[in-house]
Amino acid sequence: MTEATTRNDAGWLSGEEMDAARERLPILYVDAVPVRVDDQGVVIAVGLLLRAGSDGLVKRALVSGRVLYHERVRAALLRHLEKDLGPLALPRVPPAPQPFTIAEYFPTPGVTPFHDPRQHAVSLAYVVPVEGDCAPQQDALELTWFTPAEVREPTLLAELANGQSHLLLQALAHLGV
Repeated sequence: MTEATTRNDAGWLSGEEMDAARERLPILYVDAVPVRVDDQGVVIAVGLLLRAGSDGLVKRALVSGRVLYHERVRAALLRHLEKDLGPLALPRVPPAPQPFTIAEYFPTPGVTPFHDPRQHAVSLAYVVPVEGDCAPQQDALELTWFTPAEVREPTLLAELANGQSHLLLQALAHLGV
């Protein structure tokens, strides 16, 4: 999970406030697995981002980010999809989205398959079909589309950080692909 911002409005905490909150509270996130579907609704491609992490390593990642105070989950999903995939991605998020799973990221490795050294975070995970033109934005270096078979390859799964490979496999199982 990566997210950097310089905004300081009613929905954002300052850097110091966020650090203090991360030390005391689980933080709510959304994770999204962007997919392309054919005319019958069958998943034909899965989009993965390429990001440079705070450790300097380049890793694959899902669309991910915090839910702001007083922000609906659907709005957070749309905001993060636009932030990472661009304003022309045209995500199809239903009016009342339902997560396919909930992931708990812990600062201590090994508690769950998910790890975030900064915090304890709870993430609602969604599969989101996108229909438009996607182009990586902000801190996303690249967006690559893979077939469902390709994303199951151990070498590709190893490129995902913080346990997101487990989330991706859960999404594929949920979709039956």
